[in-house]
Amino acid sequence: MARNGGDAAPARQAGPAGLRLAAGGTGEASCQGAPPRGQQLPRDRNQAILEAAKQVGTLLKRKGHAFALAGSVAAYAHGGSENLQHDADFCVRREDAEAVAQTLRDGGLTVYTPPEDWLIKAKCFDQDIDIIFELAHQPVTREMLERAEELPVDSVRMPVLAPTDLLWGLIAAFSEHHCDFGAVLPIARALREKVDWERVRAACGDEPMPAAFFFLLERLNVITPHGRA
Repeated sequence: MARNGGDAAPARQAGPAGLRLAAGGTGEASCQGAPPRGQQLPRDRNQAILEAAKQVGTLLKRKGHAFALAGSVAAYAHGGSENLQHDADFCVRREDAEAVAQTLRDGGLTVYTPPEDWLIKAKCFDQDIDIIFELAHQPVTREMLERAEELPVDSVRMPVLAPTDLLWGLIAAFSEHHCDFGAVLPIARALREKVDWERVRAACGDEPMPAAFFFLLERLNVITPHGRA
């Protein structure tokens, strides 16, 4: 868990450029349980992201929200690499988003509404937190959250997207404007035995960028070629 901050004063953090403060924000950004003044979070970026994910997960669990950890931190929880990517992602249903945002504000985070209408953003321990309502242009559903597996993220247990849902969300999001195979390939390799690949293929349909990624996975012997037992 994040270290207890005692009576430490909240630290002011600047919001990301291009975002506006969501209704109810105070402009003061700190995580509940931030380290005492004079102490620093780990210099290692991966550990800092994990600490932020643990703190947010603890806040959401404490209030009983339906959510699931997503992104590279979810892959790590399933046994993937600790080479985390930029931020911590959480999935919630759109209708729960405002209540989740209020919980984060009450926990000392500043919450922002970006121009995109499929997520809200927050800061925790100076790390970016994305609260996502849609994966690959599809809404986060109650059924998806119910399929989540409770796993330890370091010392904190929390719901984590099921491997099949996690890989589907990453692969189905590929397009001409977003096609970073290099970021997803290590996750696919690490989780390949846990993923229902036929279900992921069916959900992605005939979209060209996911199809190209499946071809790459086949050539690298990460998955079995389509139609072959």
